[in-house]
Amino acid sequence: MALGTATAPYELRFDAGRICLDLLSTTHPEERLDSVDVLRAWITGSGLVPAGTALAHLDDGWLVAFRELRGQTDRLVRGWSRPGARAYDRALAHVNDLARTAPPAPRAVRDSDGELVRQLDDPPGCAALLAAVARDAVDLLTDPVARAALRQCEGDNCRIVYLDTSRGRRRRWCSSEVCGNRERVARHRRRAALARA
Repeated sequence: MALGTATAPYELRFDAGRICLDLLSTTHPEERLDSVDVLRAWITGSGLVPAGTALAHLDDGWLVAFRELRGQTDRLVRGWSRPGARAYDRALAHVNDLARTAPPAPRAVRDSDGELVRQLDDPPGCAALLAAVARDAVDLLTDPVARAALRQCEGDNCRIVYLDTSRGRRRRWCSSEVCGNRERVARHRRRAALARA
Protein backbone atom coordinates (compact mmCIF):
# COMPACT_ATOMS: atom_id res chain seq x y z
CA MET A 1 0.00 0.00 0.00
CA ALA A 2 1.09 3.53 -0.64
CA LEU A 3 2.17 5.92 2.02
CA GLY A 4 -0.76 7.88 3.34
CA THR A 5 -3.11 4.96 2.86
CA ALA A 6 -4.85 2.73 5.30
CA THR A 7 -3.76 -0.89 4.97
CA ALA A 8 -6.45 -2.50 7.10
CA PRO A 9 -9.15 -3.43 7.34
CA TYR A 10 -10.74 -1.73 4.33
CA GLU A 11 -7.80 -0.81 2.08
CA LEU A 12 -8.92 2.79 1.80
CA ARG A 13 -6.59 5.30 0.19
CA PHE A 14 -6.10 8.93 1.12
CA ASP A 15 -3.32 9.95 -1.25
CA ALA A 16 -5.10 11.57 -4.20
CA GLY A 17 -4.46 15.10 -2.96
CA ARG A 18 -8.05 16.21 -2.31
CA ILE A 19 -10.89 14.78 -0.23
CA CYS A 20 -13.20 14.64 -3.25
CA LEU A 21 -10.57 12.68 -5.21
CA ASP A 22 -10.04 10.33 -2.26
CA LEU A 23 -13.78 9.64 -2.42
CA LEU A 24 -13.40 8.77 -6.12
CA SER A 25 -10.64 6.32 -5.19
CA THR A 26 -13.16 4.22 -3.25
CA THR A 27 -14.21 2.53 -6.49
CA HIS A 28 -10.79 1.11 -7.31
CA PRO A 29 -10.07 -1.70 -7.94
CA GLU A 30 -13.58 -2.55 -6.80
CA GLU A 31 -16.32 -0.98 -4.71
CA ARG A 32 -14.88 -0.05 -1.31
CA LEU A 33 -17.87 1.76 0.16
CA ASP A 34 -19.84 -1.44 0.60
CA SER A 35 -20.99 -0.96 4.19
CA VAL A 36 -21.73 1.70 6.75
CA ASP A 37 -18.64 0.60 8.72
CA VAL A 38 -16.38 1.27 5.73
CA LEU A 39 -18.03 4.66 5.16
CA ARG A 40 -17.43 5.47 8.83
CA ALA A 41 -13.74 4.54 8.41
CA TRP A 42 -13.51 6.65 5.24
CA ILE A 43 -15.08 9.70 6.88
CA THR A 44 -12.65 9.48 9.79
CA GLY A 45 -9.61 8.58 7.65
CA SER A 46 -10.25 11.42 5.20
CA GLY A 47 -10.11 13.96 8.01
CA LEU A 48 -13.68 15.15 7.50
CA VAL A 49 -14.14 14.73 11.24
CA PRO A 50 -11.59 14.81 14.06
CA ALA A 51 -10.38 11.46 15.38
CA GLY A 52 -12.71 10.12 18.05
CA THR A 53 -15.84 11.79 16.65
CA ALA A 54 -18.91 9.67 17.35
CA LEU A 55 -20.36 8.40 14.08
CA ALA A 56 -22.68 5.71 15.40
CA HIS A 57 -25.70 7.38 13.77
CA LEU A 58 -24.64 6.56 10.18
CA ASP A 59 -27.06 4.40 8.23
CA ASP A 60 -27.57 3.02 4.73
CA GLY A 61 -28.99 6.37 3.58
CA TRP A 62 -25.56 7.92 4.17
CA LEU A 63 -23.96 5.22 2.06
CA VAL A 64 -26.34 5.92 -0.82
CA ALA A 65 -25.78 9.69 -0.54
CA PHE A 66 -21.97 9.42 -0.51
CA ARG A 67 -21.99 7.04 -3.48
CA GLU A 68 -24.26 9.44 -5.39
CA LEU A 69 -21.94 12.37 -4.65
CA ARG A 70 -19.00 10.22 -5.73
CA GLY A 71 -20.66 9.40 -9.06
CA GLN A 72 -21.57 13.01 -9.81
CA THR A 73 -18.12 14.26 -8.81
CA ASP A 74 -16.52 11.60 -10.99
CA ARG A 75 -18.55 12.79 -13.98
CA LEU A 76 -17.36 16.37 -13.40
CA VAL A 77 -13.71 15.58 -12.69
CA ARG A 78 -13.24 13.25 -15.62
CA GLY A 79 -15.24 15.48 -17.95
CA TRP A 80 -17.11 12.52 -19.40
CA SER A 81 -19.71 14.91 -20.67
CA ARG A 82 -19.00 18.22 -22.26
CA PRO A 83 -20.10 21.23 -20.27
CA GLY A 84 -23.59 22.01 -21.44
CA ALA A 85 -24.50 18.34 -21.84
CA ARG A 86 -27.44 17.23 -19.68
CA ALA A 87 -25.51 14.64 -17.64
CA TYR A 88 -22.74 17.13 -16.89
CA ASP A 89 -25.20 19.87 -15.96
CA ARG A 90 -27.17 17.51 -13.69
CA ALA A 91 -23.94 16.47 -11.96
CA LEU A 92 -22.92 20.09 -11.52
CA ALA A 93 -26.33 21.02 -10.10
CA HIS A 94 -26.20 18.09 -7.66
CA VAL A 95 -22.73 19.00 -6.37
CA ASN A 96 -23.66 22.69 -6.12
CA ASP A 97 -26.84 21.85 -4.17
CA LEU A 98 -24.90 19.73 -1.68
CA ALA A 99 -22.24 22.43 -1.28
CA ARG A 100 -24.85 24.94 -0.05
CA THR A 101 -25.23 23.25 3.34
CA ALA A 102 -22.86 24.39 6.07
CA PRO A 103 -20.12 21.82 6.73
CA PRO A 104 -19.37 20.76 10.33
CA ALA A 105 -17.85 23.59 12.35
CA PRO A 106 -14.81 22.46 14.31
CA ARG A 107 -13.53 24.24 17.37
CA ALA A 108 -10.19 24.12 19.13
CA VAL A 109 -10.22 22.60 22.63
CA ARG A 110 -7.52 21.46 25.02
CA ASP A 111 -7.00 17.74 25.39
CA SER A 112 -5.89 16.05 28.61
CA ASP A 113 -2.27 17.04 27.89
CA GLY A 114 -3.18 20.69 27.34
CA GLU A 115 -2.63 20.53 23.55
CA LEU A 116 -5.13 22.14 21.21
CA VAL A 117 -7.11 19.62 19.16
CA ARG A 118 -10.08 19.86 16.80
CA GLN A 119 -13.47 18.80 18.11
CA LEU A 120 -17.07 19.01 16.96
CA ASP A 121 -19.82 20.04 19.36
CA ASP A 122 -22.17 17.32 18.14
CA PRO A 123 -21.94 14.32 15.83
CA PRO A 124 -22.17 15.71 12.27
CA GLY A 125 -25.14 15.12 10.02
CA CYS A 126 -24.92 13.52 6.61
CA ALA A 127 -25.73 16.77 4.78
CA ALA A 128 -22.93 18.62 6.57
CA LEU A 129 -20.31 16.00 5.64
CA LEU A 130 -21.56 15.79 2.06
CA ALA A 131 -21.29 19.58 1.92
CA ALA A 132 -17.63 19.44 2.98
CA VAL A 133 -16.81 17.00 0.14
CA ALA A 134 -18.96 18.90 -2.37
CA ARG A 135 -17.25 22.19 -1.45
CA ASP A 136 -13.89 20.53 -1.99
CA ALA A 137 -15.08 19.44 -5.45
CA VAL A 138 -16.31 22.98 -6.22
CA ASP A 139 -12.97 24.41 -5.11
CA LEU A 140 -11.11 21.91 -7.30
CA LEU A 141 -13.29 22.47 -10.36
CA THR A 142 -13.12 26.26 -10.14
CA ASP A 143 -9.36 26.48 -9.59
CA PRO A 144 -7.61 26.46 -13.01
CA VAL A 145 -4.24 25.60 -11.46
CA ALA A 146 -5.63 22.61 -9.57
CA ARG A 147 -7.66 21.45 -12.59
CA ALA A 148 -4.51 21.57 -14.71
CA ALA A 149 -2.78 19.33 -12.16
CA LEU A 150 -5.42 16.58 -12.38
CA ARG A 151 -4.02 13.31 -13.71
CA GLN A 152 -5.31 9.81 -14.23
CA CYS A 153 -2.93 7.09 -13.11
CA GLU A 154 -1.03 5.46 -15.97
CA GLY A 155 -1.01 2.10 -14.19
CA ASP A 156 -2.65 -0.82 -15.94
CA ASN A 157 -6.35 -0.93 -15.10
CA CYS A 158 -6.04 1.91 -12.58
CA ARG A 159 -8.75 4.55 -12.77
CA ILE A 160 -7.59 6.70 -9.86
CA VAL A 161 -7.49 10.44 -10.50
CA TYR A 162 -5.03 12.43 -8.40
CA LEU A 163 -3.65 15.92 -8.04
CA ASP A 164 -0.09 16.06 -9.39
CA THR A 165 1.83 18.38 -7.10
CA SER A 166 5.18 16.80 -7.89
CA ARG A 167 8.15 18.85 -8.92
CA GLY A 168 8.05 19.29 -12.67
CA ARG A 169 4.51 17.83 -12.80
CA ARG A 170 5.83 14.49 -14.05
CA ARG A 171 4.07 12.11 -11.68
CA ARG A 172 2.72 9.15 -13.64
CA TRP A 173 1.06 6.96 -11.04
CA CYS A 174 -1.44 7.39 -8.25
CA SER A 175 1.20 5.86 -6.01
CA SER A 176 4.80 5.03 -6.74
CA GLU A 177 4.57 2.25 -4.16
CA VAL A 178 1.47 0.66 -5.71
CA CYS A 179 1.08 1.26 -9.45
CA GLY A 180 4.66 2.45 -9.88
CA ASN A 181 6.00 -0.76 -8.36
CA ARG A 182 3.67 -2.85 -10.52
CA GLU A 183 4.94 -1.06 -13.63
CA ARG A 184 8.60 -1.51 -12.63
CA VAL A 185 8.07 -5.22 -11.90
CA ALA A 186 6.27 -5.70 -15.22
CA ARG A 187 9.06 -3.88 -17.07
CA HIS A 188 11.67 -6.05 -15.34
CA ARG A 189 9.79 -9.23 -16.29
CA ARG A 190 9.52 -8.13 -19.91
CA ARG A 191 13.28 -7.44 -20.07
CA ALA A 192 14.03 -10.78 -18.38
CA ALA A 193 11.77 -12.62 -20.84
CA LEU A 194 13.49 -10.92 -23.79
CA ALA A 195 16.92 -11.82 -22.39
CA ARG A 196 15.91 -15.49 -22.09
CA ALA A 197 14.51 -15.59 -25.63
